[in-house]
Amino acid sequence: MSSTVILPPADVARDVDHLAPARRRSRLHALWRGREEDAAWVRPALLSLFAVTAVLYLWGLGASGWANSYYAAAVQAGTKSWKAFLFGSSDASNFITVDKTPASLWPMEISARFFGLSSWSMLVPQALEGVAMVGVLYATIRRWFSPAAALTAGAVAALTPVAALMFRFNNPDALLVLLLTIGAYAMTRALEDGRTRWLLLAGGLVGFAFLTKELQAFLVLPAFGLAYVICGPPQLGRRIAQLVALGGAVLVSAGWWVALVELWPASDRPYIGGSQNNSFFNVLFGYNGFGRLTGNESGSVGGAAQGAGRWGPTGWTRLFNDAFGGQASWLLPAALIFTVAGLAYTWKRPRTDRTRAALILWGASLFVTGAVFSLSKGIIHEYYTVALAPLIGALVGIGVGVFWPRRSHPGSRAVLAVAVAVTALWANALLERTPDWNPWLRTLVLVGGGAVALTIAFGPALTGRAAAAVGIGALVVGLAAPAAYTLSTVATPKSGAIPLAGPASARAFGRFGPGGGPGGRPGGGFGGAPGGPGGGVAQGAGVAQGGPPNGGGFGGGRGGGAGGLLNGSEPGAALTKLLEQGSRGYRWVAAAVGANSAAGYQLASGEPIMAIGGFNGTDPTPTLAQFEAYVRNGDIHYFIASGGGFGGPGGGGGSSTSSEIRSWVESNFTARTVDGVTIYDLTSRTV
Repeated sequence: MSSTVILPPADVARDVDHLAPARRRSRLHALWRGREEDAAWVRPALLSLFAVTAVLYLWGLGASGWANSYYAAAVQAGTKSWKAFLFGSSDASNFITVDKTPASLWPMEISARFFGLSSWSMLVPQALEGVAMVGVLYATIRRWFSPAAALTAGAVAALTPVAALMFRFNNPDALLVLLLTIGAYAMTRALEDGRTRWLLLAGGLVGFAFLTKELQAFLVLPAFGLAYVICGPPQLGRRIAQLVALGGAVLVSAGWWVALVELWPASDRPYIGGSQNNSFFNVLFGYNGFGRLTGNESGSVGGAAQGAGRWGPTGWTRLFNDAFGGQASWLLPAALIFTVAGLAYTWKRPRTDRTRAALILWGASLFVTGAVFSLSKGIIHEYYTVALAPLIGALVGIGVGVFWPRRSHPGSRAVLAVAVAVTALWANALLERTPDWNPWLRTLVLVGGGAVALTIAFGPALTGRAAAAVGIGALVVGLAAPAAYTLSTVATPKSGAIPLAGPASARAFGRFGPGGGPGGRPGGGFGGAPGGPGGGVAQGAGVAQGGPPNGGGFGGGRGGGAGGLLNGSEPGAALTKLLEQGSRGYRWVAAAVGANSAAGYQLASGEPIMAIGGFNGTDPTPTLAQFEAYVRNGDIHYFIASGGGFGGPGGGGGSSTSSEIRSWVESNFTARTVDGVTIYDLTSRTV
């Protein structure tokens, strides 16, 4: 039986073709116009927010070079080896992994595989993740609140200085923040209709965020559970069952990679960086887990059971102190004011009230995350506070959405006025920490904030253009100071393991106060010699009180760009050429103590470098016997002695394994110096 294709008449086809341009114009109009119920200014304002964020996060990315060379080397490895991609290896020969789960590396590695490895191909995915975070945050707040509220939330998050820092950097935090923000969107949808699929999506996103930065991803789970068990639409029994399903989604999404690592034969995969026994669970619950809370971190730069004080003072004011305050806390007081006032406002509303649900979802996430950052005795860096940016933005946006439309009510006026006044006062306090940096900004914030707060509190009824003018004034006052810090952050190239946002003058007031790093020596080195390639700890952030003796390991290396614990090595042309020419037939062209020391040599030469001891140089791998076997088998060509990690040359402590290897090499091979760096040819034994 034959079939007949009936073609439209020629005139109908011509009409269809004629309508196509009109349809395209209609779609473009819809893109520009947005929702029909929105005012005409909303969509242009949103597109402007995206454009400004994109410019801020993408402009001049190449100036930071490899940024954190530790992760850059892993990205390079992932472009050369799929096994390195899967496990997050530091080198393409798969000796050891980075000390985090590898998901944050995957977008950068995919980009580099398509476009070739460069600073731009590595960092552009990070910047786009930041733009996406702002978009998702806008979409989440817009579902339940006004366009002004959603735009405010997006602007606050985008202009948080530490957000501009980390979405232009290659640390894991960029993808972590994006995934958790999408997870909050999924929870918002679940709180709307109670559908299990949204809870499963939220759990899956948190699980994937775990593969980005391990247990930090789970800090939002108490908030997700609390918001849904209180405000979810279904009956209590079903809500509890759905939360169990959410937990299952987390387990599956995170657990597949963990199971793969643990079941894969250890002899056929890289050593798990950060662990003391080649087990992911060791690093999960120790160095990268509960050790961060207690300070008992085996394998850390301070060793185990060091307790409080090595990473600065703990306590509920930590997020506001000289080290952390300028990173993300600019609108934190306003977020707290709006959260408390909003919960009081919704106290007698129905159980499923959306405003209360949103305040619980975002407010509890802020409380748990902030509490962990404030009270942790272990490793804590200022840039971790990027996780607070969307939380603070959401709560400020919700506050605007709740209280601004009710500004005729005295209570709402009081809340808005207090929020503006406190924001201005706190911005002034933060700016006072850099008194010589744009001092006019303090005057603008103080005078403008006072004027806006007084107008809201005691002025005439705010309607029409007057209301718009005051609202814009409040937004300008609240964002002027963090925006200035953000612009300074964008304009300043960043590198090393512990970058800081804000102007250079603010970095002098880092964790250890003015004067540089621990030990009070200039240059920010970790009690080591000033200067050094890469400027030592160029961002002025220290690690532990009282660095290692003899000035080794922590800061920049001594000559020749040897690198150190926090900064990658910067080999000269002669050494780079030596490594390139000496790579043929070797699994690793060289070995160096500490992953950052190895990273610079690897990035320069394009060849795998064995990172003895992992990031800190303290992981017990390889053993001396294993290293001797590698040398006998002809797997390693050179040993690079300069620089190193905490347990490396000059480190004065740390891993006995790395010290044993160094001593064995010095006793059996002849040293030579190339570009100021001491190296040993492991193919020419002297004894």
